[in-house]
Amino acid sequence: MTLADTDGRPVDLRREPVDHVLDLVEERLGTALDRDRLVLKRRTVGAPTGRSTWVRIERRPWGRAREQGWAGTEAAAALTGVVMPRWTGSVAWPEPDDGAIWRADETSLLPAAPVGTAILATDPCLPESWWAALGASLDALAEQHTVRVATPDTVAITQQHVDEVIRNAFPSATHTAVESWLPAHADLNWANVTAPQFCMFDWEDWGMAPRGLDSASLLAASLAVPALADRVRRERRADLESRDGKVMRLFVLAKIAGPHAHPDDPRVGPARAEAAQLVHELNERE
Repeated sequence: MTLADTDGRPVDLRREPVDHVLDLVEERLGTALDRDRLVLKRRTVGAPTGRSTWVRIERRPWGRAREQGWAGTEAAAALTGVVMPRWTGSVAWPEPDDGAIWRADETSLLPAAPVGTAILATDPCLPESWWAALGASLDALAEQHTVRVATPDTVAITQQHVDEVIRNAFPSATHTAVESWLPAHADLNWANVTAPQFCMFDWEDWGMAPRGLDSASLLAASLAVPALADRVRRERRADLESRDGKVMRLFVLAKIAGPHAHPDDPRVGPARAEAAQLVHELNERE
């Protein structure tokens, strides 16, 4: 069996045994993982170590990993002016019978707990210092240089992909061309930032993306809390109100309010209302 034979097999690490993976990571990094404090997600596992660091383990199908490589945390270590954990090392290996590549990155511990889950239902009441740090980090990130291509939801973002995602949800959106491409985190949500001390983590998908992707993503994750969404709009207005920012807002809204919208997602109604206004504005300006 080759790696490609099982490429794309649906895997949820919250429901599959990972002890053999943890054993291998401990052996190769030379430190014990605190298995009583594992953080299990669909495609990642995280845990503190015996040397007061954090290890994040990720599984990706071979096809997704080989498109561009996926040493995002390692590559992000060269960024300046962005508040993030300090990267200290990594290990990676293929599992031919599983059709996947595994990678474990070791970093410094987060300075505080994540704000919450990816999508919030209540206002976290973040301090002014937090918003200032968020803005400074996103602005600094946009000034960096990279040849990486961002992979939101592990898919490389291209003009064609943007067009397809938006038009699948909003067929009347005919003017979605992107003009400005800048470095982005590409997975910015409330589970990937800490508070009260700000830090942005999980850098596996960062790279070049249309301007406004990160701001639009954080806004979309806030739509169930109107006051929080309004604060994101105020803080990131320059990005969100730019033409490319409006395209990115449509892009992320399409994933919420499109054909596969979840009926219990409280963001669906606000997303559809905002999308209708954005389609009108973008089409009117052409």
